[in-house]
Amino acid sequence: MELQTERTILRHWQENDAEALYNIASNPKIGLNAGWKPHTCVEYSREIIRKILSSEKEFYAIVLKETNELSGCAGFLLGEAKHSKTMGNNDAEAGYWIGVPYWGQGLIPEAMRELVRHGFEDLGLDAIWAGHYNGNLRSKRVADKLGFTYQHTEEENEKDSPLHLTQDILFYRITKQEWAKNKEI
Repeated sequence: MELQTERTILRHWQENDAEALYNIASNPKIGLNAGWKPHTCVEYSREIIRKILSSEKEFYAIVLKETNELSGCAGFLLGEAKHSKTMGNNDAEAGYWIGVPYWGQGLIPEAMRELVRHGFEDLGLDAIWAGHYNGNLRSKRVADKLGFTYQHTEEENEKDSPLHLTQDILFYRITKQEWAKNKEI
């Protein structure tokens, strides 16, 4: 499956994305804000694609239409993979990040608008959640632009954190009804 926006294509991950993934995910500004360690080599990126990104049906590589460059990632965690027990059975948790060279161009809000549409119209979700670590203002701005509203904060303890840190995660949500109402505006 492929989703498209004016400037991006959201497509499933492929192993041959490993070098491009490494080039953007090795920057500590990306991973540390998203809660994962920066990629250390192309083979590590290939393993992440194999074990995580391509194993999740609703994870997408964000590729620029004009240049076919990999710029980031967006997707949904479903079922038991979600990070908060307050999320309903028919809810999804959205995750997203974009490489530093693509910051400030509005690509993530654009891609996420299409992913949210896909979640409600194609997957029939009741609500979509997004979370970010306290201090990650870029992710907060994306959630705000998409009409998500703050719901609560949870502490992630160091044993559950890939970075072995204790930190707060702020959770936001948009329901299908809220999205439909915003879409009409």
